[in-house]
Amino acid sequence: MVCENCGEREAVIHLTQIQAGQVTTVHLCEPCAAERGVETGASTSKFPLNDFLATLGKGGDPQEPAGEGADVACAACGATLKDFRQTGRLGCAACYASFEAYLRDLLRRLHGSATHVGETYTAPGAVSVPAPSAERQLGALRDELQRAIAAEDFERAAELRDRIRVLE
Repeated sequence: MVCENCGEREAVIHLTQIQAGQVTTVHLCEPCAAERGVETGASTSKFPLNDFLATLGKGGDPQEPAGEGADVACAACGATLKDFRQTGRLGCAACYASFEAYLRDLLRRLHGSATHVGETYTAPGAVSVPAPSAERQLGALRDELQRAIAAEDFERAAELRDRIRVLE
């Protein structure tokens, strides 16, 4: 299908517009779509996680990591929190320990928990599954408590608080 605007190139963007109850479809090539202000695959970020990480601060320029700790560096490799926010990648395994406080909050927002609560590896032929450690249970309960408080489910929060006290 040929672009309806220039009539020269292949149409790769297909816009459906609804105006005053009328449905119209426009077929455009990438340059013509860009002229109309439509974001094409070429203009969108190849690393959307980078954009998300760059905006995690307290507002401001998404290219500049706002907030505290932007200049914290890993003792092992020298990577900074600013580098992580720009690339979405840590420099080495020691970065997890160096940026733990910042990563914990990020993981909590992305995954709902800062600790792994899924299945664990069991060697082939093993019969029994080890019970989760008390610290792991405490972490899971604390995360669940925070979610209950955020949802204003105070009865559940009180129950979780009591279970945490028993484990502690």
